[in-house]
Amino acid sequence: MAAAAARTGRSPDMLAGSHEAPEFDHLFKLLLIGDSGVGKSSLLLRFTADTFDDLSPTIGVDFKLKMLTLGGKRIKLTIWDTAGQERFRTLTSSYYRGAQGIILAYDVTRRETFTDLSDIWLKEVELYSTNPDCIKMLVGNKVDRESERQVTKEEGKAFARQHGCLFLEASAKTRRGVQDCFQELVQKILDTPGLVDVGRPSGDHLRLNADQQASSSGCAC
Repeated sequence: MAAAAARTGRSPDMLAGSHEAPEFDHLFKLLLIGDSGVGKSSLLLRFTADTFDDLSPTIGVDFKLKMLTLGGKRIKLTIWDTAGQERFRTLTSSYYRGAQGIILAYDVTRRETFTDLSDIWLKEVELYSTNPDCIKMLVGNKVDRESERQVTKEEGKAFARQHGCLFLEASAKTRRGVQDCFQELVQKILDTPGLVDVGRPSGDHLRLNADQQASSSGCAC
């Protein structure tokens, strides 16, 4: 062990621990997409830290980690928050690779963010997603601003049915629906055998996430 440690530059304790069972049963990659300003970063912050803040637009790509237990399974989520601005599209396209779940977010008070789902974002999913079984979740954010609503809940449901998406409305500000959004998405992934198989922890998955985390360093939320 000492000789191996000398060759690798790692301590014997580090080598001894390298064969331990991972701390989770599944590793899932989720992606948040949608127009700038719909509240993707706020949804993510509410889910991962249970806090709310008026955030500046994401520059490039940001990510957060979250541990979740569902059905007795320990699940590690890497959740990628992408910029909505057109100038970042070529940068964020590579982050679709390997995602088991994609959240398409819109702002219920801005109709253009809803119409852009079919005009822009679903086309990107079709073009860049590498998992044919990838689960899509449609989320209408900012329902706390009911008096300003421009997209009805019925329209959201109809869109979700048409495009094979799960659907929920939420408010990152008030917490309404945020936990349900992520938990329902993860549960559907768990119920899809092909996605569960690729979500088991392995060196390839860990390396992919490490590479993407490194490439996203310096991106602001």
